[in-house]
Amino acid sequence: MDFDTRVGAYGIIIRDNALLLARWIEAGTPRWTLPGGGLQLGEDAPTGAVREIFEETGYQASLGPLLGVDSKHIPAGRRLHGTRPLHALRIIYDASITGGELRHEVDGSTDQARWVPLDEVPALERVDLVDVGLRLHFARGT
Repeated sequence: MDFDTRVGAYGIIIRDNALLLARWIEAGTPRWTLPGGGLQLGEDAPTGAVREIFEETGYQASLGPLLGVDSKHIPAGRRLHGTRPLHALRIIYDASITGGELRHEVDGSTDQARWVPLDEVPALERVDLVDVGLRLHFARGT
């Protein structure tokens, strides 16, 4: 079977009991996601995660441990773009802020960035990656 593959790298960033999220706007209904995104050709995952976190939030980040790699299949009929099924590999790191200031991305796939108290995350319109990342983070005991 022919299919497309997309590799993305993301950061779980928790500070003062709040999670840093970016609001993804490409699917019609805005939903909150982890800061991060697709790797550029030839880019390694850590470099891509740090770049994407900065682009979407304005923060410079330092990556901690690799939490895991999530594998997701999206049937062709559910894709935003493309006519073939998609196999998405989502590489998730623990991360921390080392500099910068919170700001929103302009002309990108997200339009807002914000710190969300952890107890408010379950009520958000969010992509499943948020729950996957939190599960991996807390399973590690960090």
